[in-house]
Amino acid sequence: MLLSFNDLLFIIAFFLISIVIGVLVTKRAGSSSVEYFVAGKNLPWWILGISMVATTFSTDTPNLVTDIVRREGASGNWIWFAFLITGMFTVFIYAKLWKRSNVLTDIEFYELRYSGKAATFLRGFRALYLGIIFNVIVMATVTLAAIKIGGVLLGISPVTTVLIAGIIVVIYSTLGGLRGVLLTDFFQFFMAMLGSVMAAVVVVNLPQVGGLGNLRVHELVQGNLSLWPDFSDINTLWAIFIIPLAVQWWSVWYPGAEPGGGGYIAQRMFAAKDEKNSIGATLLFNIAHYALRPWPWIIVALSSMVVFPDLASLRQAFPNVDPGVINHDMAYPAMLSFLPHGLLGIVVASLVAAYMSTISTHLNWGSSYIVNDFYKRFVKPDATEKELVRMGRISTVLLMTISCLLALLLSNALQAFHILLQIGAGTGLLFLLRWFWWRINAISEIFAMTTAFLVAVYFEFIHVRIGFFLLDEWQRLVIGVAITTSTWLTVTFLTRPTKQETLLQFYRLIKPGGPGWKKFLTKAEKEGQDISGLSGDKWDVPTSLISVFLGCLSVYSALFAAGFWIYANYTFAVIATTAAVLSTIGLIKSWGKLRTASS
Repeated sequence: MLLSFNDLLFIIAFFLISIVIGVLVTKRAGSSSVEYFVAGKNLPWWILGISMVATTFSTDTPNLVTDIVRREGASGNWIWFAFLITGMFTVFIYAKLWKRSNVLTDIEFYELRYSGKAATFLRGFRALYLGIIFNVIVMATVTLAAIKIGGVLLGISPVTTVLIAGIIVVIYSTLGGLRGVLLTDFFQFFMAMLGSVMAAVVVVNLPQVGGLGNLRVHELVQGNLSLWPDFSDINTLWAIFIIPLAVQWWSVWYPGAEPGGGGYIAQRMFAAKDEKNSIGATLLFNIAHYALRPWPWIIVALSSMVVFPDLASLRQAFPNVDPGVINHDMAYPAMLSFLPHGLLGIVVASLVAAYMSTISTHLNWGSSYIVNDFYKRFVKPDATEKELVRMGRISTVLLMTISCLLALLLSNALQAFHILLQIGAGTGLLFLLRWFWWRINAISEIFAMTTAFLVAVYFEFIHVRIGFFLLDEWQRLVIGVAITTSTWLTVTFLTRPTKQETLLQFYRLIKPGGPGWKKFLTKAEKEGQDISGLSGDKWDVPTSLISVFLGCLSVYSALFAAGFWIYANYTFAVIATTAAVLSTIGLIKSWGKLRTASS
């Protein structure tokens, strides 16, 4: 065990603080399902935005970034940098729509937007599919990272790690509901950021690395520094840059970066006290997630290439760790083993904070699906509020147990990342259009979900085994997007649309506007429906796209500016910083006009 007694005391103190917060809000959290799952729907933007950032900052995130940097270089991170576009669409187009829906979960949306037995089936099935299957996979990857940290820094077995992690997080997350999660996220985020920055500073100044100046010119990292891919390497260019920016951001459903918003991001939008706070929360999240956090992880990943240039060096350094879990993503916790006592305790506590914030969110989010969209909807519609909260706590324990068992079967975070991308490939466009095109129906979503899953299963378990040639991850993704998108579009035109009454009710509530509803409103009016005040609604999406563009330019410029300053490329650093400042000013003005037009 690398931790000293003082390090362990610091970690234990952190655990106690988290549990105390949960205890303090237990009574309030147990008062109703609305309070337990969406914190009463009256919270400000800043606490919700920080919670979104804390949730997506998990123990597996720096491991994933380290894996990417060691394999593909810093430019390989475009595979997730591209999701910023998705995020900005959510901020300026979809956040206010979600808030207007006034639902408890985004799964409840299905019976608001669609009609008939198909909508009912979709709500129930997707509640279990996302709440259990998809959610458990994500939590398992996070727990896998905890296993590697436990093995490297604590010298404990995977089973011991998942038992300790599972018990602590379940106790903490079952007590306070979403409000408890949000309050702990607030201080956990700053703890996690402090730990990652301090780790980067210490690691880059290790004698083996020799500081930033030596790292920039070291022969082992020279080819991995740039945020731009090698444009002469066509296959890599397609995989990490062209496909993510041209296809992935709009076509793939991925937790935390859902096209149109969804999941725990939507859950926090529902918890906002109004549309303005919903938009502000998602904007803060995207700025911090893409512009603020990546560089400490990238620096540690680059430094690891000097200290542990290959997997053999990692295995040699940690002979007591199960060889089956030693991959490039383990280089991050391996680098933390060089931190001095005291600081090591702070950094490990920061990783624990990251782990707890993510797992507690996924547990509360997943149980909200199970309770609100399955148990209450199909099993016991007349359940009391206290009974719903009790079921939420029971499902929390079960979700944690299943995810811990799955974590013992995985080997690296990047493996799970690609599986999740493939499972969601092709569904994203539907999630973007269902607000603005009346013709999409519940059958469209059922076929999109089913097709994407079957394609993922085929590529993961069948394709190579039956003797077909190997495909790169990006080629699988594109094929999956093409098959799934063409399938659900075809099904949409071959099946009946949602009932007119349901569509009119949805339109009156959400007021999406746009040409995608014009034909429906015209038809409804001819059939004698009262659409007074609906057909004249102003569509603000074209104006919103200006804010989307400026938001992306601002964040990407800030991301590049930080990199150029770190790399001592001062000319481009000044240019990128200027671009970030100017685009931010433009964004503030554009957003102001958008708010004025909407009011």
